[in-house]
Amino acid sequence: MIRDELSRKAEELAAKRLPFVVVTVVRVQRPASVRPGNVGLVHSDGTIEGFIGGVCAQHSVRLHSLEALESGVPLLLRILRDGPDAVSREEGLVTVTNSCLSGGAIEVFLEPVLPAPRVLVAGNSPIVTELRTLGAAVGLEIVAAEDIPDGVLSPTAGDLALVVAAHGNDEIATLRAGLEAGLRYVGLVASPRRGAAVTEELRAEGVPDELLEAVDTPAGLDIGARTPAEVALSILARIVELRRSGPEPEAADAPVTAIDPICGMTVVVRADTPSLEHDGGTVYFCCAGCRQAFEERREPARSDG
Repeated sequence: MIRDELSRKAEELAAKRLPFVVVTVVRVQRPASVRPGNVGLVHSDGTIEGFIGGVCAQHSVRLHSLEALESGVPLLLRILRDGPDAVSREEGLVTVTNSCLSGGAIEVFLEPVLPAPRVLVAGNSPIVTELRTLGAAVGLEIVAAEDIPDGVLSPTAGDLALVVAAHGNDEIATLRAGLEAGLRYVGLVASPRRGAAVTEELRAEGVPDELLEAVDTPAGLDIGARTPAEVALSILARIVELRRSGPEPEAADAPVTAIDPICGMTVVVRADTPSLEHDGGTVYFCCAGCRQAFEERREPARSDG
């Protein structure tokens, strides 16, 4: 369990919709400086907070935490001092050999925490109320205009969907903003006749036809919905369908990695990663010890020259 400062930090990151990984030490093989139950956080830039092992173990934790952020799938990471050179991957389990590990084996659970996809909702009606309730149940963050200080919805490319249930109140500007932001789904709660009229008004406002084709009106799947809850269900079903069957959103950039030439460990390249210039390039290491060993190894070549 995350405690004290780490718990507050995790809450802050979640409130800011920033992704991170909760790292929990679940098993150690002595000698080891870390203990079962130790918890840490790994930020999306690879920064580690909390004690989850020495510097060499941290490299493996950092690398596979960033991979977990990309996939969104939790995993158990097993770090061994002695073992095969190749990384072993099974369902939910990754095993790595880290010859620089000063202590025994360590097993840590990596749990990525990703912000829920945002669905913006314009309007104030029973359908909006039902969207709030049902949306949370399917892992979506429903954001209505009343949740925003100035009451103005501003769709961005990072949002998943926009549902307009405003019954004629500033529909044109809101729909246009959602279409121009390139959201995966833009729905208008309206009858077929009024939906067609709104679409024509958008066209008259200069919205190109290729964007207008994205407007789903009447919003939602045709399930014969009558009540507000049923309408909300049909809309969310359509959003979930698009989310799961369409192209995945662009993933975060994969971490830049390098191989430590001394111990063979894969390390994430960061500003604080030990390194040195060699043969016109940069060589990266897991720790200062490996860097020193590399420097000592190349000293004879320098003297022979």
